[in-house]
Amino acid sequence: MIEEKLLMTLSQKTETKMVLLVLDGVGGLPVHGKTALETAVTPNFDRLAAESSLGFSTPVSPGITPGSGPGHLSIFGYDPLKYEIGRGVLEALGIGMELGPCDLSSRGNFCTMDLSGVVTDRRAGRISTDVNEQICVKLQETIREIDGVEIIVRPGKEHRFVVVFRGDGLAGPLTDTDPQKVGLKPLPAEPVSPDGQRAADIVNTFMNLAREVLAAEHPANACLLRGIAKVPDIPSMSMLFKLNPAAIATYPMYRGLARLVGMDILETGETVADELTTLEEHYNNHDFFYVHVKKTDSHGEDGNFEKKVKVIEEVDALLPRLLKLNPDVLAVTGDHSTPCTLEGHSWHPVPYLLKADTIRLDPGNRYTEDQCRTGALGWFLAKESMSLMMGHALKFNKYGA
Repeated sequence: MIEEKLLMTLSQKTETKMVLLVLDGVGGLPVHGKTALETAVTPNFDRLAAESSLGFSTPVSPGITPGSGPGHLSIFGYDPLKYEIGRGVLEALGIGMELGPCDLSSRGNFCTMDLSGVVTDRRAGRISTDVNEQICVKLQETIREIDGVEIIVRPGKEHRFVVVFRGDGLAGPLTDTDPQKVGLKPLPAEPVSPDGQRAADIVNTFMNLAREVLAAEHPANACLLRGIAKVPDIPSMSMLFKLNPAAIATYPMYRGLARLVGMDILETGETVADELTTLEEHYNNHDFFYVHVKKTDSHGEDGNFEKKVKVIEEVDALLPRLLKLNPDVLAVTGDHSTPCTLEGHSWHPVPYLLKADTIRLDPGNRYTEDQCRTGALGWFLAKESMSLMMGHALKFNKYGA
């Protein structure tokens, strides 16, 4: 990957426009012989593929399963092994919280726990956001401070929430309390470095108090914490690529990711159609747009193959609205693969489509794993995909004499 200082030197401001459409977790494995992409009826993606180049991107490294943070950082042009960003930071930024140097942030999941303390549902049946808000108020009113550290609890969407620990002497990151599987008990938060023990003790006290407060709730009678960390120092996309970028996403964590790298966050509705309306309304105001579709990933995590297929078909039906804007460069990909058979993120490479006037046409005529595997773009690291977009948008100066 090109060093960041060189990117800043090569990047130039132009009038060309780029759109990055991210179908979260779009890649998969066959069910009854075909993946969700291969099963879906996608006439508009088929036409687009016939006018594009196809390939496979690897989010982090072969065999390594990425979280959403590393997966997105890669496709935004950052090295995910250089910048470790806690999910709590992303979730907090995504709901509009301001974080300071004394803040340790964590993404929370409300979960269901049995009488023996074993997690039976890591997402508490994906409770409604309204129920989430009520539970967060209850937690906030009951747990305001621990050992001189202010506790701030804010709701996200469905089962997700944010807790910020604000006070002096809190060092991060800490390990997750989420065991990542049902049938296990929550894990204690542990310090990654010796100076993090006080923070770990406070987080573990919060976990115990929260379980007491939520004991009478169902199905959200406990919580799990992930990505417990502070805000990192990371250059903006404007610095690296001379862009005026904007993000259109409905879920807080992805808005947080975009905000972290300097994108303007555009307010939008809950549906993919709403997101495209937002893109249309703001198209003249920015030169790079990140448009995020979440449900491909959600249904993959739930193991619901049919619903994942339907989301892909829904996006396909709306695709002409995006194509009508005629961006100079359009990329379609995912931040990682989420096979329904695994009910979670995986290490499998992600289907990638790139359309621009300067591409070499690919013989493939469908945006699927099968055709991306042999596409003209080949297999590449996702962190290189932003350079591909920039190059085809004619936003790089020549390197060297």
